[in-house]
Amino acid sequence: MPHKLMRMHRTSSALAPGRRPVMLAIAGDSAAGKTTLASGLVRALGPDRSTAVSVDDYHRYDREERKGLPFTALHPDCNHVDITEQHLQLLATGHPILKPVYDHHTGQLTRPELVTPREFVIVEGLLPLHTRLSSACFDVTVYLNPPEDIRRGWKIKRDTGQRGYTREQVLAELDRREPESEAFIRPQRSHADIMVRFAPIEQRGDPDPGEGHLVRTQGAHRPARVAGTPGQRPPQRAAGDHPAPAALPPARGGPLTIASPTPSA
Repeated sequence: MPHKLMRMHRTSSALAPGRRPVMLAIAGDSAAGKTTLASGLVRALGPDRSTAVSVDDYHRYDREERKGLPFTALHPDCNHVDITEQHLQLLATGHPILKPVYDHHTGQLTRPELVTPREFVIVEGLLPLHTRLSSACFDVTVYLNPPEDIRRGWKIKRDTGQRGYTREQVLAELDRREPESEAFIRPQRSHADIMVRFAPIEQRGDPDPGEGHLVRTQGAHRPARVAGTPGQRPPQRAAGDHPAPAALPPARGGPLTIASPTPSA
């Protein structure tokens, strides 16, 4: 089974010599906050230590071509899923890729770019956990799951302000995408180690859902996979040791609650 072979390849020093990157996936529907979270992680970890990749760059068709298709960008048939799997395997084992580029502002596919994995590789997009083989490439997987009314508000604000759509066009596209969100995007929740859900912070008196949110981080059905052996917990520090920078969130013993600014993409 390819996904099991991939896990073996990544965890065996004999099969994957040298230092391999820590792979983090951030999945979620359009305008759930994926790009904002990925960008924040790159800033926190350091651009010299981290590489960000969007699997939405693997769209098979540009925006104009999609107008005549019976499905949207959320459908696997609208994306090069096989090439995505191949490139994730290469990145996960420390190899560079020549990645396609999709320009969200123009809706066009542009010149590909060379991507070399650094210490951390942060992969975000609509379908990073769609297949078992893709999921097997990651150490930690996250699904962003804001309430639909909040996500729809974020999408309207982003697409009308940054991508040239009218409010009516965005609402129509949201309705058109809903069956594919249900069929292909939301099922990725079952493959995520962590699911993040946003809600207003009542104690803070937020004026509306767009100003600030509570982030509830819940562990899903799988144990956390931190760099090293799948399921391995971070080593305990001896008394008096200075804490080392955390490579990834620690394995979860239960739900966490943290405050966060509102994602916008």
